[in-house]
Amino acid sequence: MTPNGSPPSIATERQDPRYADVDIWPTAAVLDALVESQMSAIAAVRAAIPELERCVERALPRLLAGGRLFYVGAGTSGRIGMQDGVELLPTFGWAPERLVLLLAGGQDAVYQAAEGAEDREDVARADILAHQPGPDDVVLSIAASGSTPYTCAAVAAARAAGSLTIGIACNRDGRLLREAELGVAVVTGPEVISGSTRLKAGTAQKATLNLMSTTLMIRMGHAYRGQMVDMRVVNAKLRQRACRMVRSLAGCSERQALAALETTGFNVKRAVMICSGIPAAQVEALLDAHGGNLRTIPGLAMPPASGA
Repeated sequence: MTPNGSPPSIATERQDPRYADVDIWPTAAVLDALVESQMSAIAAVRAAIPELERCVERALPRLLAGGRLFYVGAGTSGRIGMQDGVELLPTFGWAPERLVLLLAGGQDAVYQAAEGAEDREDVARADILAHQPGPDDVVLSIAASGSTPYTCAAVAAARAAGSLTIGIACNRDGRLLREAELGVAVVTGPEVISGSTRLKAGTAQKATLNLMSTTLMIRMGHAYRGQMVDMRVVNAKLRQRACRMVRSLAGCSERQALAALETTGFNVKRAVMICSGIPAAQVEALLDAHGGNLRTIPGLAMPPASGA
């Protein structure tokens, strides 16, 4: 056992002796130590890119076939997962019915700690099986320790149902990495404040999910030439952004962009097609034929080199 009583295999629970007196350090030194730990978290994520690539390649055909994305976690990890999943809806136009968010303790745990809920394996199995996970579904599960019972049990149930299960943990020997079909170890080690995995472990988990989900969205055609062409336009700021995107991608005037956006209900992807000279009557058939991916649709106008 370590001095703080934690099993030696759970590195995120260990105490780093370098920070034993951090509570009496000058403020600037505390901040510098925290920044250094955040940088090391991103370095750990970068080291896991080969595993992330494998996860994306395995998940992609399932999602292209219409599968759902599940996010499963408890505590900080679960809330980080929920944030990543929710933001796919406005950013990439991901359909709400294709997103399942499971947090130990339910909605109440979003706003306050529900630490006891993470031990309920029976509840975890019931929670995930209520959504009838299937072969086209992809389950992203997150646990800093890699041993959270709720998360591990949910993953085991989804895997048994045939879903692709991906476990993300900050300890290499965690149970989650064994329960999931694919494991991603983002090893961050002890925290500046021992056991507070909302710090660099939290940063590593958010970055890992961000990389994976964004890459999936790009590969599925929800981004085109570095732009969010499936963005949901729900306010004045986003209407202005949509207009700029259409002008940039289709090389058209502001008047033409606005007219096309109004015709399509402010759908950037469809407005780009119209401003590129594709008749409005052909837009839907072309999108269906090309899986919604503008990159593969012939006849799109190429913008001027300046992007004007």
